[in-house]
Formats: sequence, C-alpha cells, structure tokens
Amino acid sequence: METSLAGTDLPKTAEQAVTIFSDKEWWAGIGATGLKIVAIIVIAVIFKYIIKAAVANIFKVRLKSPLRLSEKRENTLFRLLNNVATYVIYFIAILAILGEFMDVRGILAGAGVLGLAIGFGAQNLVRDIITGFFIIFENQFSVGDTVRIASFEGTVEEIGLRTTKIKSWTGELHILPNSSITEVTNFSVHNSIAVVDLSIAYEEDIDKAQRIIEDVVKRVKPDYPEMVKDPEVLGVQMLGASEVIIRVTSEVLPMTHFKIARELRKTLKLELEKAGIEIPYPKMVTYHKEANSKENKNKMEG
Repeated sequence: METSLAGTDLPKTAEQAVTIFSDKEWWAGIGATGLKIVAIIVIAVIFKYIIKAAVANIFKVRLKSPLRLSEKRENTLFRLLNNVATYVIYFIAILAILGEFMDVRGILAGAGVLGLAIGFGAQNLVRDIITGFFIIFENQFSVGDTVRIASFEGTVEEIGLRTTKIKSWTGELHILPNSSITEVTNFSVHNSIAVVDLSIAYEEDIDKAQRIIEDVVKRVKPDYPEMVKDPEVLGVQMLGASEVIIRVTSEVLPMTHFKIARELRKTLKLELEKAGIEIPYPKMVTYHKEANSKENKNKMEG
C-alpha cells in the first residue's frame, strides 16, 4: 500500500523540514558553501606559508648584505612580520567565511562601534601597545642592552607590546608600562671610555711618572681584548691640595669600562711602586714652639 506525504497528518514544521531536506537545490547550496569554506581555509594556509617563506628569504638575503642589522634586531623583526602577516590573513579568511552566511558590512560596522567603545575604556592599554610596537620597530633598545629609563637602570630582560622588564645589577626586576617610557639612555650602542685618575705626590718627577704610565698601558693593551684603541695618557688633569692627578683614558667595548678601569688602576699602582713613585697619602707636620725657642737660646749662648 502506497502512502504519500500529502495524506499524512504530520505537523506543519515537520512537513517544512522534510521539504527542505528533500530539496536537491538546498543540498547543492550547502555543498557549494562547504566547498567555498574549505577553499578559503586552504588558500589562507597556503598564503601564510608563502608569506613566511618570502620573509625568511628576505632576511637570508640581508645576512649577506654589508649593511645587515644586528642578530637580535633581525630576529625581533622576523617574528613581528610573521605574526602580523598571520593575523591579517586569518582575519581576512574569517570575514570571507562569515560572508557566506551573513552580510559582513553589518559585522564590520558593529566591530567599529565596539572597538571605539573599547578604545575609550582602555586608552592606556592602546598607548602601551602602540609605544611597544615603535620601540621594537625603531630598535630603540634590545634584550640584553643596559639602559636607564627614568630612575631605573639595568639590563633589559624582556620587551613586550605592553610592558618592558629591566633587571637592575642588584637583582630587582622592574616592570614598566611602555607608555611610561618617554626617555631612554642606552649604554650598549656605542663604545665606552674607561677613565683612570692617578695621584702623584708633588715631590715626585711628573715627567718620569708619565713615561712609566705610557710604557705600562702600551704593554698591557694585548692582555685586554675589550680595548678598542690604545690607552692614552692625557697628562696632568688637576692640581690637588697634596697631589698631582694624571688622567689615563681608553676606548673599550660597551659596558666594559668599569672592568678595564679597575684593572688599569691595579697595574699602574704596582708599577709606580716598583719605580719608587710615591702615591700621596695624608700627612701631618707638628711644630713645637717651646723646643725651637730653647734651641735658638742655646745657640745664642754658645
């Protein structure tokens, strides 16, 4: 016995569902939409790998360039470009997928209003991110650099889009919002100058002391690879109350001037002692008036 859908007492919604699911055009539309979504995903993944390969090849070419950037700078830019490219591709792919189901223009308009509201409520966060981006992009400082920011001085441990972490030489870790970074002093960009001031007694031969110092600094130069140029004896820097100060300078690699200055002071002090050059120290002269008066009286009587 044959039955038909029209003769059955199915609910109206069930009849509509059966009609929809039995519609070949509906299934064809579902299949076409599914294929489009798969194609969008595949194209997005392919584009992502193509752009990553292109960025990698660009940085490989820069490795052979005489004007290449520092390794830390190149790694930072490489990761930044890859992340930005990935976010842009995935954002476009999501919009394309949503466009298969609804009007994307309404979504974009709503996202704009939502972004405006979030922007008003999180202005400091937006400033932190923008400042962090320009710190990385302009290479103002890198991880491992020694910097001074406001009253904080130390080694940069981490640079993020929102915060920067600085570790001081005593071990404290300072976490600074990027928007608070207005002035930066970077000690790791250019070579440093080691300055050594030596005190010589007034009674000593200054020319002899300078010759000894010049011979010593030339002799010790090969022992310290941190020295970029030969140390220079500038001569008498100042005349003190009980000493003549001779200044010695040396251009060294960044942030090695403290070490070189300490080593030079030690070596020069030992060499001057060997040569009999006295380094001044506080002295006190006492004068006894009564004793001197008796002495003069005895001389007169004699």
